Amino acid sequence: MTTSEQRSLRIAYSPCPNDTFVFDALAHGRIPGAPALDVTFADIDITNGMAERGEFDVLKVSYAVLPYVLGEYALLPCGGALGRGCGPLVLTREPGLDLTGRTVAVPSEKSTAYLLFRLWAADTLPGGGVGEIVVLPFHEIMPAVRDGKVDAGLVIHEARFTYQNYGLHKLADMGEHWEKTTGLPIPLGAIIAKRSLGADTLTRLADSVRASVRAAWDDPEASRPYVMAHAQEMDPAVADQHIGLYVNEFTAGLGEDGYAAIRGLLTRAAAEGLVPPLGPDALSFP
Repeated sequence: MTTSEQRSLRIAYSPCPNDTFVFDALAHGRIPGAPALDVTFADIDITNGMAERGEFDVLKVSYAVLPYVLGEYALLPCGGALGRGCGPLVLTREPGLDLTGRTVAVPSEKSTAYLLFRLWAADTLPGGGVGEIVVLPFHEIMPAVRDGKVDAGLVIHEARFTYQNYGLHKLADMGEHWEKTTGLPIPLGAIIAKRSLGADTLTRLADSVRASVRAAWDDPEASRPYVMAHAQEMDPAVADQHIGLYVNEFTAGLGEDGYAAIRGLLTRAAAEGLVPPLGPDALSFP
């Protein structure tokens, strides 16, 4: 037994309902033969930075950060977030606002949401150009748009269900544009693990994550205390909507469409100069 198999794996993922739902059984020792986890909660803009610094064994990150970290980390074939009808939204106070030259708040410039936004802008705005990009914590974006501090905001996750509470309007759905132009699911969040853990540990980890997903589906109520303890005062019905949207067939296994979506996003983003190009074997596992 190697050292990496004996010790707990340091993992960081978000407190969002989809992540806590997926990892509940694994984090609480209910998956036989699984590696033990030492869990840290952090929003995805934080975990993206952790990955670039090589700080944890296992991380939930944006697909947008993969080109920067796949030398040290391997993409797990399960546990992440892809889907249909679940993309980021651009929100404004005024319906139908022309974004050309406008200020847009985004949660991170190394997020999948931002890549999808830039690809949408390149396709739909004259010259592909917005004005200033302002990075704000996710929870500050909708208030900033509502209060007129920025002209528009790029939002993710449960904001799909709550933006109308802020009196905001959906200008565009980045995922809808992506699906219409590619026919592929929307790649949002990935699970990565250090290649130095070794093939055996990586394979065991992936099998355990897949088993944790299935356990959550088999008994959704078992995960509810963990989900709601970290859902930041989210309404339980919104948490259920969130899980239903982001935990799906691609969470259990990326499959051909999942890998095609990831490679398609990153290849197109590289062509726009937004990320470095992927190597031919960058997505291989383990």
